[in-house]
Amino acid sequence: MEKVVIIGSGPAGWTAALYTARAQLAPLVLTGKQPGGLLTTTSIVENFPGFPEGVDGYELMTRMQKQAERFGAKTTFGVVESADFSKRPFALIVDGEKVEAETVIIATGAGHKHLGVPGEHELENKGTTYCATCDGALPMFRNQPLVVVGGGDSACEEASYLTRFASVVYLIHRRDSLRASKIMAERTLANPKIKPIWDSAITEVLDVKQDKVTGVKLKNLKTGAESILDCAGVFIAIGHVPNTEIFKSQITTDENGFIVPEQGTMTKVPGVFVAGDCADHVYRQAVTAAGAGCAAAIDCERFLAAQNH
Repeated sequence: MEKVVIIGSGPAGWTAALYTARAQLAPLVLTGKQPGGLLTTTSIVENFPGFPEGVDGYELMTRMQKQAERFGAKTTFGVVESADFSKRPFALIVDGEKVEAETVIIATGAGHKHLGVPGEHELENKGTTYCATCDGALPMFRNQPLVVVGGGDSACEEASYLTRFASVVYLIHRRDSLRASKIMAERTLANPKIKPIWDSAITEVLDVKQDKVTGVKLKNLKTGAESILDCAGVFIAIGHVPNTEIFKSQITTDENGFIVPEQGTMTKVPGVFVAGDCADHVYRQAVTAAGAGCAAAIDCERFLAAQNH
C-alpha cells in the first residue's frame, strides 16, 4: 500500500511529489496519458520564475520529474480508470491493476475544449489540432493559410507561433476584441501575418470527403452572413475542461466540473486532496499549479502525521 498516490504529472503533480518525497513519504506518481501534462505541448514558457530566457515546456516538466525522483518519488506511466474513495485505504484501478493508497492528491489538470462542429472530430490529426507547438511545423501546414480559433492568451500564443510556418494566420474570435492579456493582444495584433476575423464562429470544418482540412465555414454572429475561408489547418484554442469525470460521484465539483476543496486543499473526503488546473478555473498558470501542489503536499503530510498520532 502507498502512503501517497498523486494522480497527474503536470506542475501541480510534480511539485506535490517533490514535497511529499522530501517528507519521506515515497509518493507514487501516476502520469496519466499525457506525462508532464498540457505544459509539455508549450514550446516556450516565459512566465515561470527562475528562467529569465524562458524554458521549453517539456524540459521544465522533465526537470521537475528528476527533482522529485531524486528525493524518492516513484513514477508509473498509467491511466487511472476508476477510484473508490468510500473507505480507506482508497482503491484506484490503474490500467487494470489495483493500487491502494492511504492518501490521494488529485492533480489531473484539464484537457482541450472542442468546438463540437461537423468535421472537427473527423479531421482530427488531418488538419484539425489543439496544439500549434506540437503540430505547427508539420509539412502539411508550411506556407499554407491557417486558422486559429479563440481570443485568449493561448489562442494568441498559437497564432504567433504559427506565423513561423504559415503564409497567413486567420484568428477567428466570437467577439470584437481579444480576451488575452494586454501585452499578448498587442503583440498578436501588431503581427502583419495575423489577420483577425471578429464576431465570427466556425460552423463546419471542411472537407471530410477529401479526408483533410481544406477550409472552414464561418458565420458572422452579428449579421448572420455565412462564408467559406480556405485553409490547410484549424488550431482550436478555446479553453479547457477539467479532467475530473471519474471523481464526480464522490467529491464535490462545480457546474463546470472543477473540483471544489473544502478545507485548504482537502476535498470533502478526508485524505483526498486536490491541486492545479482541475480545481482552478481562475488563474490556470504553471506557477499557481505548482503552488497548489506544494499546499496539497503539506496538507497531506500533516493529515498523515495526525493519523499516525
